[in-house]
Amino acid sequence: MRHPHLPPGAILRIRWYAASASICRFNVTLLRAVTNEAPVTALRLFNGHSMVGKLGCVLVCSPRSAGWNQPERAARWRELGFHHPPDFNTAQAQHEQMCRQLAVAGAEIWESPPALDLSLDAVYAHDALLPTDFGFIIMRPGKPNRVSEGKHQSSFCKRLGHPISISFLSANADSFTPTKILPPGTTEAGDMVWLDEKTLLIGRGYRTNNAGIAQIRDLLSPRAVQVLSAPLPYGSGPSACLHLMSLISLLDERTALVDLPWLAVETVELLKARGYHLLEIDYSERETLACNVLSLGERRLLALEENRKTNQKLRDTGFHVSTFPGSELCINGNGGPTCLTRPLQRS
Repeated sequence: MRHPHLPPGAILRIRWYAASASICRFNVTLLRAVTNEAPVTALRLFNGHSMVGKLGCVLVCSPRSAGWNQPERAARWRELGFHHPPDFNTAQAQHEQMCRQLAVAGAEIWESPPALDLSLDAVYAHDALLPTDFGFIIMRPGKPNRVSEGKHQSSFCKRLGHPISISFLSANADSFTPTKILPPGTTEAGDMVWLDEKTLLIGRGYRTNNAGIAQIRDLLSPRAVQVLSAPLPYGSGPSACLHLMSLISLLDERTALVDLPWLAVETVELLKARGYHLLEIDYSERETLACNVLSLGERRLLALEENRKTNQKLRDTGFHVSTFPGSELCINGNGGPTCLTRPLQRS
């Protein structure tokens, strides 16, 4: 079958197979992706500048692929910041429920394969790559055990037939060069929020530093993208996972779900100046990741079922909210629906 978002000549075969009667997994093989279109046109098929358009294609990494079922990896749960030893079977089942919700919403799901140097954190697939209209930028995470993830995700996309997706269009528009964040820069895509197609807001904290932000600014500024920095709070300290997207989830072009007390004044003022309506979470659900909500486009959202009060607020505001359980997959490791998904294409 041909993927509806790829140009003529790009053919996808999607193979579904059951690991058991209740488990479905996704295996996507790109058979051919040869076109005569200009590189920029091809790259825009995998845009990263919208966080609220209709989700067409998404990359995930299941607990199985991340090695949650391997005792030596699971034993590191404490040093990685998990609240308790992971329950692989429950986490895998919850991940499959999330994938079913994504499929029902019409998204094509690609699963990243396992690798020997991945850790439990690899399940949070959002952080390793930043898709842009000009190509992917490979992140250099501030958490050392996650550094290899970008290499594996970009290699996987290349095997799918999109070598340009791991390169960056040069300024003279006639060649591509590999693009990744270099030391001493650190960056994680969970700190990055596209306010509009020409404005990228980046949280500055323990995972993303000034040097990393400067590198992204140097890459995007020549392409008329404004890169802004937003200070993040100390929170629970360097070992905790606190991204900008832990405090802001864009729901549509003018609505943001926020954890308002934890946002810097300048960030709140910026959002309001840009015309965003700020919808606050129910603060009794902060610890269960109420602010971590994935936009599926067209006022549809994917959230954790544990956050019933916040989800009802969203429904009362006119959003359609689908949910899945995240006690083991999400809350244990501090990563919700946006963390678990790396959107590659929105329309």
